[in-house]
Amino acid sequence: MSVRRTLSAALATLTAAGLLTACGTGDAVTDEVKPKGQRGTGINIGPDQHRIRGKKDEAIAAKVPGAVRERGTLRLGASAEASPPLGFYATDDRTRIGSEIDIATLIADTLGLEPRFEQVSWENLFVGLDSSKFDGVLSNVTVTEERKEKYDFATYRLDNIAFEAKKGSGWKVKGPKDVAGRTVAVSSGTNQEKILVDWSEENVRAGREPVGIKYFQKDTDYYLALQSGRIDAYLGPSPSANYHVASAGQSEIVGTLSGAGDGLQGQIAATTKKGSGLVGAYAAAIDHIVENGSYARVLKRWGLTDEAVTESEINPPGLPKSGS
Repeated sequence: MSVRRTLSAALATLTAAGLLTACGTGDAVTDEVKPKGQRGTGINIGPDQHRIRGKKDEAIAAKVPGAVRERGTLRLGASAEASPPLGFYATDDRTRIGSEIDIATLIADTLGLEPRFEQVSWENLFVGLDSSKFDGVLSNVTVTEERKEKYDFATYRLDNIAFEAKKGSGWKVKGPKDVAGRTVAVSSGTNQEKILVDWSEENVRAGREPVGIKYFQKDTDYYLALQSGRIDAYLGPSPSANYHVASAGQSEIVGTLSGAGDGLQGQIAATTKKGSGLVGAYAAAIDHIVENGSYARVLKRWGLTDEAVTESEINPPGLPKSGS
């Protein structure tokens, strides 16, 4: 897959969504994106990231299996999709940037290993783990009960979804009744679609109006519909919603909830092949960067502070299997 996705799939996406046009600007000199007229520093999307780095912790590094220690590298799979702020290409069309890369690099630093990233399609992340091509994957992978049968997980971020509405809407979403009679866009086949459908059905049972659910082909279509007033909100992944808010300045987050729905907090985790011996090292490294503050600095720079964890959990309860 071509790396010419920075400007074509990141900056071009931002432009189409209004992020770099009427209310958002991309500065070719500083490689920053921020709402038009905003003073101060924007989001750095250039190749020179001044990435936050860590130092080797001998005790934690000793938890790494001997074969990996001797090799000296940590082979990490990452999704090739352009998904700001998690992972996308910088303005040079070559340098991969984003929160997932930053966190993975901190973990590798703590373990005294050189991170080696390979961007592949989503399904090939798991193929790479199955074949032991990858030592791990940090690419917005949610813990599920089905995945736990084949993989081990060390959590590093909450899995949240967010309602994004036009700026100044004066609207807050905390539960089903808050979206009764509203028009909300969502991506088909996602867990957030299931949650929204469940909420709509709950509203009908309670004698309230259902939710008007809309579907579009691309993220840019959702944002254009939001600005034109054709929808009241877009329900999508919290990271991308927060990035859009910070980049464009046209919208606001009016509600956040677990991507797993009611009763379970979804979690994003470093993923490794079950029995690889690495999950304990990953969890210890994550706890270390949480404690020394470097983790919080990474989340802050990418607008993900509200998804921070206080410690890493190994194989916590995950999203249930379909039909269970």
